[in-house]
Amino acid sequence: MTTYGVFGAGGYGREVIPLVRDMIAASPAPDDRVVFVVEGDVTEREVNGYPVLSSEEFFAAPGERRFNIAIGDSKVRARIAAACESQGILAFSIIAASAEILDANEIGVGAILSSKTIITSNARIGRFFHSNIYAYVAHDCIVGDFVTFAPSVKCNGNVTIGDHAYIGTGAILRQGSKAKPLVIGEGAVVGMGAVVTKDVAPFTTVVGNPARVLEKK
Repeated sequence: MTTYGVFGAGGYGREVIPLVRDMIAASPAPDDRVVFVVEGDVTEREVNGYPVLSSEEFFAAPGERRFNIAIGDSKVRARIAAACESQGILAFSIIAASAEILDANEIGVGAILSSKTIITSNARIGRFFHSNIYAYVAHDCIVGDFVTFAPSVKCNGNVTIGDHAYIGTGAILRQGSKAKPLVIGEGAVVGMGAVVTKDVAPFTTVVGNPARVLEKK
């Protein structure tokens, strides 16, 4: 028996757990099951028809255990990933049937590629990448670990994105070049609908069209 645990029973978790169900149904094995996993006390034992386990219950589950993390906060994802890996539990990727992955890409473990995601060609993507519906990563992009793409992000070719960056809904990242890629720094936040034409420094938030640094008040 394999227990496929999806950490996070909130909105994103409820959106992606049916993708896991469909992946498992494509190659059924006896007694495999799909569950939500939550940290702390379990207040609901079932969400949308799926059992809910505490992290301790998941760690103690019999048979093989596999995990993914449907939580937007990248630092929380990193912490949960480390905790699971310390228990010897392997991550699995969640890939919608409608997602397209073309040629010569490298995608790290623990990715979630939601419906209508496109990864074109020759992209390198790190661990635990989230790509929400209708987002794409074009050719020759380099994406770090624990990066989040909200819905409809347009990441054009030759863009480099640092670890833990967050790209908001509908943002557009202009195409760079092989000699000079567009760079989004580690921990940067690109606001929804932003059009990024210049590099974004690490741990900086940019908004607007063209994107500009959000000044703190």
